[in-house]
Amino acid sequence: MRVNAQAPGQGSWCVVKPGTPIQQLLKNINYVCSKINCDILSNRSSCYSSLNLYNLASVSMNLYYQSQERQFSTCDFGGSGLISVTDPSCGCCIYEFHK
Repeated sequence: MRVNAQAPGQGSWCVVKPGTPIQQLLKNINYVCSKINCDILSNRSSCYSSLNLYNLASVSMNLYYQSQERQFSTCDFGGSGLISVTDPSCGCCIYEFHK
């Protein structure tokens, strides 16, 4: 039996699990960007940071997760994804969320 711990209308985002190896981050970004539009990762966007691969991976993984109607299985990414019920947006980098 599957239990959904989220309250109706509560948000959820897919982010990188702490400690994920860099190789897996790159694999996740490449996978997502082969499936959906990753313009938000371009060097002109507010979410771009060449110094923060964890943020780039989280943004891309969340884009994919949101595009797949927030199905928990679409945030696995080989065990490197984590569902967050706290909005990970920071500064001007707003993580997408679909109700």
